[in-house]
Amino acid sequence: MVEIRLIDYIEDTKNRQISKIRLQETGKKRSISMEQIKEKQQNRIQILTTLDQNYLPRLQVLLTSVYLNNPGEQADIWLMHSRIPAEALEPVSELCRLFGFRFSAVQIDGSSFQGAPVSRQYPKEMYYRLLASQFLPEDLHRIIYLDPDILVINSLHPLWDMDMEGNLFAAASHTGMTELANNINQIRLETDHDYYNSGVLLMDLDRARDEISAQEIFDYVKEHGKELLLPDQDVLNALYGRRTIDLDDVVWNYDTRNYNTYLLRSTGVYDMNWVMKNTSVLHFCGRSKPWQKGYIHRFGILYKHYMELTRRYISCTERDRSSR
Repeated sequence: MVEIRLIDYIEDTKNRQISKIRLQETGKKRSISMEQIKEKQQNRIQILTTLDQNYLPRLQVLLTSVYLNNPGEQADIWLMHSRIPAEALEPVSELCRLFGFRFSAVQIDGSSFQGAPVSRQYPKEMYYRLLASQFLPEDLHRIIYLDPDILVINSLHPLWDMDMEGNLFAAASHTGMTELANNINQIRLETDHDYYNSGVLLMDLDRARDEISAQEIFDYVKEHGKELLLPDQDVLNALYGRRTIDLDDVVWNYDTRNYNTYLLRSTGVYDMNWVMKNTSVLHFCGRSKPWQKGYIHRFGILYKHYMELTRRYISCTERDRSSR
């Protein structure tokens, strides 16, 4: 079964008997009902990511970018993982406290994937995002999934508030870069829609609980394993592409390798000024990453700037811890 460890979460998920919270306001006490608490929770942006311990520094940079570019927003951060030690998660928890976010670590028991195709090419972690609805609390109704190699540079609220029109997912495709890649993926996966990138997903968790079957995913991987190049992304497209609504990639999943292509495609509109003002999610796709030496693509300097800001915030949490 799934072990859920919630850090600084307002509800005790093992005991839902919380009925009131006492608040101090202008010298007087007043009580808030559980219904009011849940209503307030619904206004919080829910963000999910999945990663291993090596990517925790990337998560901290992502959180810094969310905090700085969504001023006043309340957010719950959910991390699904298989075996990150509690002590390694504590710096992330402290950073979330500093930002006013609630942090929840969801540790997935490997027995949940008995019978699933699991190998070096198909690690069990590849199933996490597609099956997130089965592992997250049932009182969560939608969530934004973000890969950890992302910067959020403008508000996430328009995405959070969008009408999903009854679909399971909202996602962007990068196939506007080249129609050839789109056609190849359609032939390879036998689909008739654009090839969606799974690095940014808005998920309808309620519909996913009703419609997504773990066994269906496992069976598809068993049957088509030799054809899968990006396994979880391929499965998303093959099984659920028709239940996915399009997002504009230049706003919600900007491939940072392709600045010049975006600029040419837009006849000069999507220049740097436009991106900084209008793009919400910069996605550092590909093997080369901006925290590595020799990164040559645009926006690498911007990522390093957020790395430095994150370092300063972490220093604040460390000073606070030492003064306790």
